[in-house]
Amino acid sequence: MTPVSASEADALDDKDPLARYKTLFDLPDWIIYLDGNSLGPPPKAALARIQSTGEAEWRSGLVKSWNDAGWIDLPKTCGAKIARLIGGREDEVIIADSVSVNIFKLAAALSANAPGAIAYHADEFPTDGYILQGLSNLTGAPLMRLAPDADHGALGSEISVLVKSAVHYKTAAVADIAAWEQAAAQNHVEIIWDLSHATGVLDIDMRAAGARYGVGCGYKYLNGGPGAPAFVYVGRQAAATLNQPLSGWMGHAAPFEFAPDYAPAPGVERFASGTPPILSLSARDAALDVFADIDIAAIEAKAKMLGDLFLARCAPLGLESISPPPSERRGGHVSVRFDHGYAVIQALIAHGVIGDFRQPDIMRFGFSPLFLGYRDVWNAASILADILETQKWREAKYSARRKVT
Repeated sequence: MTPVSASEADALDDKDPLARYKTLFDLPDWIIYLDGNSLGPPPKAALARIQSTGEAEWRSGLVKSWNDAGWIDLPKTCGAKIARLIGGREDEVIIADSVSVNIFKLAAALSANAPGAIAYHADEFPTDGYILQGLSNLTGAPLMRLAPDADHGALGSEISVLVKSAVHYKTAAVADIAAWEQAAAQNHVEIIWDLSHATGVLDIDMRAAGARYGVGCGYKYLNGGPGAPAFVYVGRQAAATLNQPLSGWMGHAAPFEFAPDYAPAPGVERFASGTPPILSLSARDAALDVFADIDIAAIEAKAKMLGDLFLARCAPLGLESISPPPSERRGGHVSVRFDHGYAVIQALIAHGVIGDFRQPDIMRFGFSPLFLGYRDVWNAASILADILETQKWREAKYSARRKVT
């Protein structure tokens, strides 16, 4: 039940089984952080791991730490932790590069095996479309933009590869992965799922849904730090046959034999390319330990309740929601429209509530259940109401645009 008073929000916090996880994060007491869907805050263990990796393993162990500290295996061991969160096998996920680079790898590999268009929805997260545009320019593969509201019925034989987000970055609408995969199989289409806004906050099972390909970042709900390396998911059988186009030495079957010709590593390991970034990968590895004993379904349920609470508090303020309503499944964030949304977000930040803005008029708020409580969200909505009612957002300083919104 959505709380209708601050005391009811407090009562939900008192009995919340996830409340204890807040102490694992290093967040300022005066901040209500509603932007974990963009950049998660640091777990204390991740900060400690960065220090120990730098001071003990790098400073003292030097190059020996590739073996002694297990650096060389981190892309696989860290990937195995993510596999549990997305319903993959431990040997089907590896950490490598960025989401953009990993989309290119998979799309290029898959489109090389089948003639046809590479496709994406017109309102997809921009980098996904940019990468496919570049790939089309490079290879000559036809490029298709599907209408924003096109469902899986739009999949036809003219498409060979589709890139699609499991959770829409603006609306938080959740795709029916199984339904899309069923339609894709009927039309011989391969789908690459962008799991960036889903991993760590939604209960997803890629194998059960029939999904064989996915990518995702590590710095949103997984709290791996700014620019944390991304992951690649490839089903075991599919990974054994794909030719990785960025055939770097870490994807070689025997990288330290320094052979003159490339031979792919077995399975998903071939999707590694260059040397892994150990400092950031160590932080990400430690951050994933937060999820070791958590039921992801409980995380999704709480994220939904926090979002429902915020939307209920926004309704009297005249803000139009573009996110799925409480009756529908939703990702871990909600978005509302306001003509001067950028200025409102800046005013909120100045008053201790951090959200973000997306063009043209969207205020976006994320609800990471591991460090947010119901009273946090209640208080954030109260501050938003005050800023709107008093029109504090009209102060000139809140309209000055910065590079990152």
